[in-house]
Amino acid sequence: MSTGVFPGSFNPPTVGHLAIVEAALAQLDLSCLHLVISRAALAKGVVARPRLEDRVAVVEASVAHLDRVRVRVTDLQLIADIAAGYDVVVMGADKWHQVNDASFYRSPDERDTAISSLPRLAIVGRGDLDVPPGSLLTLPARFDDVSSSAARAGRPDLMTPPAAAFDRRTGAWSDSERYDRWVARA
Repeated sequence: MSTGVFPGSFNPPTVGHLAIVEAALAQLDLSCLHLVISRAALAKGVVARPRLEDRVAVVEASVAHLDRVRVRVTDLQLIADIAAGYDVVVMGADKWHQVNDASFYRSPDERDTAISSLPRLAIVGRGDLDVPPGSLLTLPARFDDVSSSAARAGRPDLMTPPAAAFDRRTGAWSDSERYDRWVARA
């Protein structure tokens, strides 16, 4: 049994994220999977809305039924740094291409060192992006177009049920003014 890490912003957590978690647990024989949220995700910066503590609570509620899943928060940004000490790192193909992008490192050598330090890869295909042989984590096709961006753009049906409920109650992803009022009252 091994321990995996699935870094992400989970803003909001989607049914696709949940499908990835369930696939990783089933396909990789993991004893535990940590969903790790960076305070300021690489190339995204600090998320103003919703607050980090609200996102963490929603992610925790979204995976509460999965006893081998834990949610963690980190100040780290690079996947290689976040994945240090884990047996498996789970990510989407888009994130894998970001990992390989030298512009996120001080030099191509630093990138190469970071990539070589990664544990076993479990990568979810995305469009026509290439993934290393033997690293593909398979999901049903119905999750191909699920994304947090689409959920924020008006597709609450793509959110996990706890995320959709939180959004209906507070406007966290759909109505920033209502969310700000909710925060002020909280």
